[in-house]
Amino acid sequence: MTGDDLAATAPPPTADAPPPTAAAARARARAVVDAHWCGHPPHERDLIDLELVVSELVTNAIRHGGGLAGFEVTPVPGGVRLAVHDRSEAVPSAAYGTGEPPTAHRGNGYGWPLIIRLTRELSVESRPDGGKTIRVLVPLRPAPARLTRAGTHAPPCPPRPGPR
Repeated sequence: MTGDDLAATAPPPTADAPPPTAAAARARARAVVDAHWCGHPPHERDLIDLELVVSELVTNAIRHGGGLAGFEVTPVPGGVRLAVHDRSEAVPSAAYGTGEPPTAHRGNGYGWPLIIRLTRELSVESRPDGGKTIRVLVPLRPAPARLTRAGTHAPPCPPRPGPR
């Protein structure tokens, strides 16, 4: 069983708890985008880039950063800002690289070049309580307008039910 398989049987996390897996983090990021850009979704290629970046950052925090201590997705003009908190103070040596893939295939080392190429405004900050936060901006372009079968633009999102 993988961590993603185990997460299906775990109780649902609270809104403030970090997601237990990269798959759960991707789902959270996608839910934020779907809610914010409802009716005018971003370009599908950009959503794939977002999911790749989320996967890499969260997996790195879990594998190399002492565990995922927090995960934030914030819609901003032109994209989504991600903040991934982990428990390690070590700054990845490749974090400020050129984005070029490794010259020799060793089975790893492709994550940071991918992150660098797909994001903007990358920063690594120490956390006062220990560990670090990696922040990036993932650009999201608007998708081409969709037309309905009647030839009109797709309607805006349906109203969401209010709190009970």
